[in-house]
Amino acid sequence: MSTPAGPASPAERYAAATRRIAQDGPALTAFQQLYDFTFDDFQLRSCRALDAGHGVLLAAPTGSGKTVVGEFAVHLALAEGRKCFYTTPIKALSNQKYSDLVRRYSAAKVGLLTGDNSVNGEAPVVVMTTEVLRNMLYAGSPTLAGLGYVVLDEVHYLADRFRGAVWEEVIIHLPESVRLVALSATVSNAEEFGDWLSQVRGGTTVIVDDQRPVPLWQHMLVGSRLYDLFTRSGNGAGRPVVNPELIRIAQRDDWAQRRGPGRGQGRGRRPARGGRRPHQFRVSSRPQMIERLDTAGLLPAITFIFSRAGCDAAVLQCLAAGLRLTTPEEAAQITELAERRVADIPAEDLGVLGYADWLAGLRRGIAAHHAGLLPTFKEVVEELFAAGLVRAVFATETLALGINMPARTVLIERLDKWNGEQHAALTPGEYTQLTGRAGRRGIDVEGHAVVLWLPGTDPGAVAGLAGTRTYPLSSSFRPSYNMAVNLVGWAGRDRAAALLESSFAQFQADRAVVGAARRARKLRAEIASLSPQCELGDAAGYAALRRELTELEAGQSKTRSQARRKELDRSLEQLKRGDIIRVTGGRRPGMAVVLEVSLAGARPQPVVLTHNHQVKRLSVTDFAGPVSPVDRIQVPGAFSTRSAKLKKDLAATMRNKLAGRDLGRPPRAARAPDNADITRLRRELREHPCHRCPDREQHARAAGRQWRLERDAEELEQRIAGRSHVIARTFDRVCALLDELGYLDGGKVTAQGRRLAGLYTELDLLTAESLRRGLWDELDPAELAACVSALTFEKRKADDAPPARLPPGRCRGVLAEMERVWQELDEAEKQHKLSFLREPDLRFGWAAHAWASGQRLERLLSPDLTPGDFVRAVKQLIDLLDQIAAAASPAPVAATARDAIDALRRGVVAYSSVG
Repeated sequence: MSTPAGPASPAERYAAATRRIAQDGPALTAFQQLYDFTFDDFQLRSCRALDAGHGVLLAAPTGSGKTVVGEFAVHLALAEGRKCFYTTPIKALSNQKYSDLVRRYSAAKVGLLTGDNSVNGEAPVVVMTTEVLRNMLYAGSPTLAGLGYVVLDEVHYLADRFRGAVWEEVIIHLPESVRLVALSATVSNAEEFGDWLSQVRGGTTVIVDDQRPVPLWQHMLVGSRLYDLFTRSGNGAGRPVVNPELIRIAQRDDWAQRRGPGRGQGRGRRPARGGRRPHQFRVSSRPQMIERLDTAGLLPAITFIFSRAGCDAAVLQCLAAGLRLTTPEEAAQITELAERRVADIPAEDLGVLGYADWLAGLRRGIAAHHAGLLPTFKEVVEELFAAGLVRAVFATETLALGINMPARTVLIERLDKWNGEQHAALTPGEYTQLTGRAGRRGIDVEGHAVVLWLPGTDPGAVAGLAGTRTYPLSSSFRPSYNMAVNLVGWAGRDRAAALLESSFAQFQADRAVVGAARRARKLRAEIASLSPQCELGDAAGYAALRRELTELEAGQSKTRSQARRKELDRSLEQLKRGDIIRVTGGRRPGMAVVLEVSLAGARPQPVVLTHNHQVKRLSVTDFAGPVSPVDRIQVPGAFSTRSAKLKKDLAATMRNKLAGRDLGRPPRAARAPDNADITRLRRELREHPCHRCPDREQHARAAGRQWRLERDAEELEQRIAGRSHVIARTFDRVCALLDELGYLDGGKVTAQGRRLAGLYTELDLLTAESLRRGLWDELDPAELAACVSALTFEKRKADDAPPARLPPGRCRGVLAEMERVWQELDEAEKQHKLSFLREPDLRFGWAAHAWASGQRLERLLSPDLTPGDFVRAVKQLIDLLDQIAAAASPAPVAATARDAIDALRRGVVAYSSVG
């Protein structure tokens, strides 16, 4: 019997530390001592690879602790006296990471660079958005000196169709000496992405971890009862199956909906024999949902509602229901923090921003979180939620895109959302991203994902979302105008094209080409094996004659068919109401009287009453050839297709009109004479030696298969050619358009091109053209803000709202001229087979002009323009005005742009904080 081990002796602890240092090295050992938890295996493997001089791609679930590896890159940079840039996809995440690193390393060692903030930019550790780093690389910024490490947090953003190219630009253009740490959510093709990183950056270690650090349980909330989504099967395999009780609930719900309300369920009426009346499950209200989670000990929770208005309404519903999740002491803490954070906002603006309802919700532990909120309000919600003081948050899916705000439970209200064009079902990737918030590492033993049951919900579909683990990462890269002039100026035209060939987009295209090329080679080999041989003559030549004859005959038949169809169309168009015609095709040919002739898809389609009283809409398939009326009758003006008597009477009138007439069979269409080429080919075919071969049909079948395979191989090879060098070809078309407009001169960037190189915006070329043509030269600051807003603002979703409210004065004429320039550029793009520039959006112009003119906030906000939308739109406008000021200098419009920035950066726009 062994005795329990006692505490380790000093010598044993020293030996264990020595072994750990030998395995992990002094840097990683020292780094682990900064944390109060033991690193997971994937974190250790990633850090060891980085310490050994490798780049790292780490793909792991949300909330698993990937950022530890990024923070180790910071630790190594400081230890080596080098710089580390920590990049994030969104400014809010940059602000959050900046605060985390300042707490660990001090404000003197950490900087922040976003479009809104510039703090200590020359520090050894700088947090920034990925766009800022891309711009630095193109500009050759001196801040890049001494850069040793770059962390690309949330690198799976490179799949984003609007901003994804930025990540690839950074990866391609970073100096080879920089070690890259790429942190990604779980994707199914991490190895493919890692192979590409190794190809463009050198040695990269790929580490994939699929295990969540906190196990996740899946549930459905039906009425007031919480059901497990999965149970374990009884077959011994332990594989999860959908809870049978949920399936029975869905079946009962489907049965009840089919029967409809009141059918057999009236008051006092007994249920059907042999069964109880199906139970009608009531959908929980939002306050009831939160109360149920609270009772089960599943708070704090994030409820995802795919509507900003829905999130705000949920908070008000909870307030109206008297829901309270905090103690008086906690409410006082919340009030103190909220009042301190909004102290700089004037009281009159707080009223416009809905401060009273917002604070009332916070005091009860309830809040909304979405892009429509004032940034300061969102930051307070995040801080209080992280502190455990806010316990129920109603959020849109934007919360799942990077902000560190984990909960014990995530509740999803619906399984579909508006994607800007239509309501679309959630994808497994989106479901996993949302539920990834559930389960706080180091706090919760397990996390919980809850789907609200709604009538028509299919538990199997929910299980499919929860059980799918295939989310491929696909490149959205394409060369823009700004990218083209920057690349040509930085590397020259030929080398720029070669650099673009190394993009992940081309890498993926080439991989797809590999499989297609393999299939094409197999087809070519099979074609060679099928080559027919004939002792009497040239079998291939004979097969070619047969094929040519077949094609000519088919073409002649098609021509005759097209001619007959045109003649038929003309005859149908000439029919009049009351004409009696013969229907020669379809399932029931016979006589019919025309009621009306209408066009459907530009083809005439008469509506007729048939001899057996049916009203039908006919098409060309109902006729063998052109139609001529046999006779005509008068159709009464009061005739109705709904009246059986009137239809019977009209059919009888038609029969009486035709009585005794010998209509006979319809004449057959005369056969067109043979084409001279067809006659010649038929003669050559009969005279060919192989025509007498007893095996000619066997040879013909082999030749026919060979020809079909040849056609398939050619189509495949054309597709291969279309995907090969696709990025470089697009780049060539972009450069050709820029040559035509004078931004490039062959391999050189012109003065106008250098201006374009400093304009990082979706409508970069339209911005540059507006500057070049002097469209803004005579504008004052407020007018310039209004006009430039058309280049930055874009409505969240299309609707049939009234026309944009235009600002006063010179703006209207300038905006009209900008639209005309866009039309010119759009036409030029079409000629070059490009489509990059969306139409400018004028719907923020009036608000931008009013705000820059000093108008109060309350005059500008509306249900379509929330505080968060307004602040974000103004900050995007300021960012582009800042670029214009730099690009246009020393022209007078540069000074106007700076004055516009000063006029816009006031009030709520200036309230956002760093931390």
